Amino acid sequence: MFETFNQESLHQICNRLAQIDGDLKLILDRYGYPPFWSRPNTFESLVHIILEQQVSLASALATLNKLKEKIKIITPEKLLGLNDEELRNCYFSRQKTVYVRDLAEKLLTGKLSLKSLESMDDYQIRQQLKSVKGIGDWTVDIYLIFILHHSDVFPIGDLAAVNALKQVKKLDKNISRDEIVEKVSEQKPYRTIYTMILWHYYLEQRKTPNKEKLLF
Repeated sequence: MFETFNQESLHQICNRLAQIDGDLKLILDRYGYPPFWSRPNTFESLVHIILEQQVSLASALATLNKLKEKIKIITPEKLLGLNDEELRNCYFSRQKTVYVRDLAEKLLTGKLSLKSLESMDDYQIRQQLKSVKGIGDWTVDIYLIFILHHSDVFPIGDLAAVNALKQVKKLDKNISRDEIVEKVSEQKPYRTIYTMILWHYYLEQRKTPNKEKLLF
């Protein structure tokens, strides 16, 4: 059975992790708790995550906002009513046009139900979502973290999380994927919260002047 977290338990789990990991304590002491990143379990939210694949968060948000400008409320029906040119004018690439249309069609035909995913475990959710074109493990991981708030997910395909981990733990830059997975397994069953602390560190470091940056 999967475990979930909310804003209150996020802080409690952060404190628990900090008690057993001095590096996490340093991050929390300096930057405070990570935000409770959360999105509703909607078609729009999943489209947003698809748009975030391999581009900057700002670029993805610009595309989402352009789509909202066009159709006001982002629903499968309204998205499927747009032709290629209209989606291109909303900054959609050819690939992402294919992906979001396939998602919309699967939701409308009942092949996928976002509501049903709420009661499934991580493996079942992964199988369901990966039936959609363009949805891979990273997209599923972000869905599990931001939308369903499952407590034990580490997005191995997320460069920000992996690079923050390497810096915080002083890991070799050429460390293998398997070694990273093994390292992070030490944080079970709260790998999601561990990830959120790493993201928090990564984002705070990016906006901190160089002379004040180094914690590790």
